[in-house]
Amino acid sequence: MMTDRFYEVAYSMTIKKKSLTLLGAAALSLSISGCSVFDWLIYKPDIPQGNYMETQQVEKLRIEMTKEQVEYILGKPVLRDSFADDTWYYVYHYKSGRDASIIHKELIIYFDTSDKLTKVVGDYDLAEDFNTPLDQSRLPDAPSIEEVKEETVETGEAPLIPEQRPDAKPLVEEDDPESQAQKKFE
Repeated sequence: MMTDRFYEVAYSMTIKKKSLTLLGAAALSLSISGCSVFDWLIYKPDIPQGNYMETQQVEKLRIEMTKEQVEYILGKPVLRDSFADDTWYYVYHYKSGRDASIIHKELIIYFDTSDKLTKVVGDYDLAEDFNTPLDQSRLPDAPSIEEVKEETVETGEAPLIPEQRPDAKPLVEEDDPESQAQKKFE
């Protein structure tokens, strides 16, 4: 009788021990997988690395530009070819902290032996007149004052020309230095 009771208690303890072990394992697995459930509550910063470039910057590039001109437009490259300084690498890598999306853009610039820009390869679109050297290209002409006046007469709007002051006297009159010195001592 006593032995039956002993076996019964031992059996129930074994079942409780196994169920606690199973329950602990289930809780542990849920807690490990549950971290991803609360992942959106944790702040993760965005990680930008390298040279961020706008398309307007890349569109300013022209063939036969000097290294100084390219560096003025795009900034210093992330990497220069260590054996020959005629290849520059501009790399931009961005990892979003929120959704872990990645943006990766590259721009490789090649120069000839006379340090003139010869070729640009990468993820950015070049301007249509990239192959026109900078000294041969021209800026758009600004309209002359007469053209602006004619256009404003046709449209009926007032011209956007600053007013000229008729007199040349200063707006604020200053005292002579001697009288200013006397005022300080009074």
